[in-house]
Amino acid sequence: MAKFSSPEAAEEAFYGAFEAGDPEAMRAVWQGTPDCVCIHPGGERLQGIELVMDSWDDILASMEDTVIRRSGLTVLGGSDLVTHVLHEHLYMGGELRGVILATNAYRFNGLSWHMVLHHASPDPTTRSRWNRRSVH
Repeated sequence: MAKFSSPEAAEEAFYGAFEAGDPEAMRAVWQGTPDCVCIHPGGERLQGIELVMDSWDDILASMEDTVIRRSGLTVLGGSDLVTHVLHEHLYMGGELRGVILATNAYRFNGLSWHMVLHHASPDPTTRSRWNRRSVH
């Protein structure tokens, strides 16, 4: 199991796996527990590592030529649970395909930080640019 020294390190690995379309790297970021939760834009609540990873397997298969730029990070947290709220700017083929509001939560398990929550939805202030065929 991968070890991440901080929530920021886990987040870098999450977005690295996301852009690379790498399901094994994505699995390494997530805490493999029944209480992890993922909600993709317009999607239902997925709880438990198997449901979460099944959803990422589908998404990651279509990540060719995708770049994700992040902005507007707000960090909330404490000693063993930290939440990041940010914007994801999704580019495919060099073209902006959508801006997503994302909430990512990371938990420290005593040895390493791992993701326990990813919740994403279209940014309503940029909805006119939102392309429903987005990869996320």
